[in-house]
Amino acid sequence: MTERDRWRDELDPSVFTQVDYIVSAFDHEGIKIGVEPADGGLGYMYREDQLLVREQYLGRVLDILGLPDEIELMQNEPGRVQRVIAGVVLLTTLRQTPESEQPFVPDVLTQIEDNLGGGIAMPNHVLTVAGTSGGCPATDPQEVYYGTEPFPSVCQDGGGSGVLIYMADTGLLADSASHSWLVGVTGDPDPGDGTLPIPPYTGHGTFVAGVARCMAPAADVIVTNAFAIAGSTLEADLVPRLVAALGLGVDIFHLTIACPTRNDLPLIAFEAWLRLLGQYKGVACIVAAGNSGSRQPSWPAAFSEVVSVGALAGDWRSRASFSNYGGWVDVYAPGRDLVNAYATGTYTCQAYPYKGDTRNFYGMAKWSGTSFSTPIVTGLIAARMSRTGENARQAAAAVLAEAREQAIPGIGPVLLPCCHDHHRCARPSGCCCGTHHHHPHDC
Repeated sequence: MTERDRWRDELDPSVFTQVDYIVSAFDHEGIKIGVEPADGGLGYMYREDQLLVREQYLGRVLDILGLPDEIELMQNEPGRVQRVIAGVVLLTTLRQTPESEQPFVPDVLTQIEDNLGGGIAMPNHVLTVAGTSGGCPATDPQEVYYGTEPFPSVCQDGGGSGVLIYMADTGLLADSASHSWLVGVTGDPDPGDGTLPIPPYTGHGTFVAGVARCMAPAADVIVTNAFAIAGSTLEADLVPRLVAALGLGVDIFHLTIACPTRNDLPLIAFEAWLRLLGQYKGVACIVAAGNSGSRQPSWPAAFSEVVSVGALAGDWRSRASFSNYGGWVDVYAPGRDLVNAYATGTYTCQAYPYKGDTRNFYGMAKWSGTSFSTPIVTGLIAARMSRTGENARQAAAAVLAEAREQAIPGIGPVLLPCCHDHHRCARPSGCCCGTHHHHPHDC
């Protein structure tokens, strides 16, 4: 077994299945993905033949790697150096040679780090929709009865009017508009159409958009299929998409992605995008904290410029067991057993201990993960914007201040899905609370 393949023996079986699915999906597209394990779990995943490099250090990196200078490289091998975003370039380090002759990316990075320090060059990381340490939502989707209402339920106050939310996710199912709360949501097609067994990650974007629309039913929502390969993409592919989206006049960027990184260092291309985003007054970015149940920072949620969202358990008073946590998580919202729009068809479970089980779906599902606590926060921010006239950053700051006021000791700041016009918690069972600061179980 080669150094590249040692992860196949080192990963815990509950993680291996999910990682192998992602690696195989990229391989089908002709892209080789490397895997670095860490204590039985996933350290990080990356594209094997590429590095992201801070542009000001490119010359020194090329020299360390024994490559020609940038001008010569661009003349003789166009395409080996490509700008991802101002300040960061993508360097294809490996030629098309037999695998035995290709340098191992972690070894190349170690060489660069020994000379220049950490964070100068980084892997082209694989990003996955609000991943666990294996790269998936916290649970497989669960069956619900036909005709089940969404939970939390749809607010009736018209919140979110005039607000544009951009979601980087898995696209929108073709029949999404059959759900009244998703009428008017637009986006890229989700490949799942109900005629075939439902692939993993299908319906994720539709579910997420549905949760946000329940909180802010009048918001304009765009759901892009940014994670078309097994619910995943590469950092160098996502960032240019986010740069282009700045031209749409977006109020809130909503990113249900999570990524462990090499040495827990920030994603350098995404970091450059956040600097650019900072020049757009009033725009907020909301990011899922991830589902590894870990204190370890997950990126991009760990950036100070974003609002990072963890998940509460089903009692809304404790942290969900799967939710990442720590000082880098800004707020927690319900993320266990939410119900919303999903695909129609049969689904084969991927996660331990239900791997191989078949489930039948009829357009709705119950699902858990920080993927689904995050749109509660996004929706509450959008609803506040339309109610107060604040921009997204102002509304996000106000919502987080409210969350800190109702913080739960040992957990952190908390937001609950409530309709502010009636001061009622947005739950199918209703709530007799006189104020939205209470939990429905306390009524």
